[in-house]
Amino acid sequence: MHGLAQNPLTVLIVQLIVIIGLSRLIGKVTRWLGQPLVIAEVVAGVMLGPSLLGWLAPDLMHSLFPDSSLPVLKMLSQVGLILFMFLIGLELDPKLLQGRGHSSVAISHSSIIVPFVLGAGASALWLYRALSSPEVPFLSFVLFMGVAMSITAFPVLARILSERGLLQSRVGVISITCAAVDDVTAWCLLAFVVSIVRATSLTEAGFTTLLALLYIAFMLLVVRPFLARLGARVASKDGLTQNVVAGTLVLLLASSWATELIGIHALFGAFLFGAVIPKEGGLADALAERLEDVAVVLLLPIFFAYSGLRTQVGLLNSADAWAMCGLIILLACLGKFGGSAVAARLTGLRWREASAVGVLMNTRGLMELIVLNIGLDLGVISPTLFTMMVVMALVTTFITSPLLNWIYPTAEIARDKVELSPVTTGPAPFTVLMCVSHGQAGPGMAALGRALTGGSAAENAQLYALHLISAERSSIHRLHEPRPPDEGALAPLLSSAKRLELSVRSLSFVSSEPSADICRTAEAKRADLVLLGWHKPLFSRTMLGGTVHEVMREATTSVAVLVDRGLSETQAGAGALHRQPERPAGARAGAAHPAAHGRRGDGAARHRARQRLPGPPGPRAGGRAVPPGAGPGALQGRGARVTRGGGAGRGFAGLRLDGRWRRLRVGLGRPALRPVP
Repeated sequence: MHGLAQNPLTVLIVQLIVIIGLSRLIGKVTRWLGQPLVIAEVVAGVMLGPSLLGWLAPDLMHSLFPDSSLPVLKMLSQVGLILFMFLIGLELDPKLLQGRGHSSVAISHSSIIVPFVLGAGASALWLYRALSSPEVPFLSFVLFMGVAMSITAFPVLARILSERGLLQSRVGVISITCAAVDDVTAWCLLAFVVSIVRATSLTEAGFTTLLALLYIAFMLLVVRPFLARLGARVASKDGLTQNVVAGTLVLLLASSWATELIGIHALFGAFLFGAVIPKEGGLADALAERLEDVAVVLLLPIFFAYSGLRTQVGLLNSADAWAMCGLIILLACLGKFGGSAVAARLTGLRWREASAVGVLMNTRGLMELIVLNIGLDLGVISPTLFTMMVVMALVTTFITSPLLNWIYPTAEIARDKVELSPVTTGPAPFTVLMCVSHGQAGPGMAALGRALTGGSAAENAQLYALHLISAERSSIHRLHEPRPPDEGALAPLLSSAKRLELSVRSLSFVSSEPSADICRTAEAKRADLVLLGWHKPLFSRTMLGGTVHEVMREATTSVAVLVDRGLSETQAGAGALHRQPERPAGARAGAAHPAAHGRRGDGAARHRARQRLPGPPGPRAGGRAVPPGAGPGALQGRGARVTRGGGAGRGFAGLRLDGRWRRLRVGLGRPALRPVP
């Protein structure tokens, strides 16, 4: 490692590998625990610092993060924060404030004022004497601690709401609106506090504040109209070109430089520039798509690592220190939760809804770390207090998901996530839920859906197309206002359905648990059949694995897997299959493999059907137990039949693990699945 330290580029590359890799590895664990990714990134940063790696292997830590490399990490982390704050500004849509009334503003202001007063009061009466020094101005310390206690992590809160399907609920709308107002108010307060800290007198602080107000007016009255014209040009011409991206980045850096020059920190300029970009016309979304991955995946983990290197849990080496840390956490939760929940209750929300708002507003996460690093850089807070506040940010973010699950259980949220089918008189329609993960699967599913339901002539059938958006692939602005169905992964399916004169209802929402959400949606829609596309997991040779395996294991309705061998490429494919639906009494799992003309025929279908299917332990068919994972051969004659049909170059193979189906006919009139008498 000695030679490594002599090459700064090599050191930086190794640091990036370790930082990004460890963050994503821990992210898998936190995702399994139902926690946001920011928890993993903060923990990874702390683990790489003196709190863990420096304690267990100090030589390794100093070799991996030599003192000479820290200025480079700091500069990269600052660039990442500038881009991230710009993205946060992009995601603050003024529409959030329209039609919300005064209740959201009242809740938001209460959620800032109460923790600000508690934080400032505790600092004045106790924290300044215990954790500060006479060199730090009393007023600067008190005001900064008040702001630090008032922060809400808007991006983390929005992600939690989206993953739980609460964005369109009353709690979600109020919480996201309050968080947006919180962000703007808190950053304005922070800019004011920074101006006081940097100023040598109150006169200079007042002059800095006046310059900041003039700059905000300039951005709103001059820059925003120019950006509106630029957005209209981008929407009507060639889209977001490299020249437009370059010009935007130049303006972003210029805004950051201007606010740093004024004396209120570069991050405020980045945030303000993002906030004044019009959200209409697609410019904001296009910029977010271009910049988000670089900022969030590459540069932001560097900031967490740099913060972790500055966090020294070893400084909390006494019971009094930990008691003080616990009291800070208690004050932070009491101020934020109490101020938000009580105000929400007074505006008319029920206590459960008000408590949910309070829990969500108590989320701090990344925004708190940004504020704390500013305070440490300015010398307002000590390393010991910095560590205590980092622990507070971790705890308040970590408890959000469990408390929200307790107040708003997942089962209740799932009922509101999808629109329930209307109650009808007469026989229930035969319902198929087609799950589309990417656009290429759409045309084949449309063709098979037409065959399964009889097309436009079927009055007693319903088709739903479901696309689940990965929580890691959407910015918060796009989560709040998702794309229309005809612009995303469902577009090819809907286009094919229109061409086939097929009525399909689209469903799309953010999901962190695809298999569970597919099963919940199927139950809510009373689906008779869930149709999945085939895929092979990245690290497995099992044909029916991953999400497909989990859905087949957990679904309470029938499941089919489509392996498209060209069905979507031929118009004849839509008429090659015809089904006469009968409601099943309850079957466990199945696989369907159509193949179009000239695309390896029924031989390939038979080969695919021989793959072993997952099954719950000990299902019974025909009075005898069927072992889990039994293949088609093992099931033959044991309460289920496996039959294959083919003709005119097309093949079909069907399999059912339970013999309680009455009859299923496929295309050529052969019974593909039937119970043994």
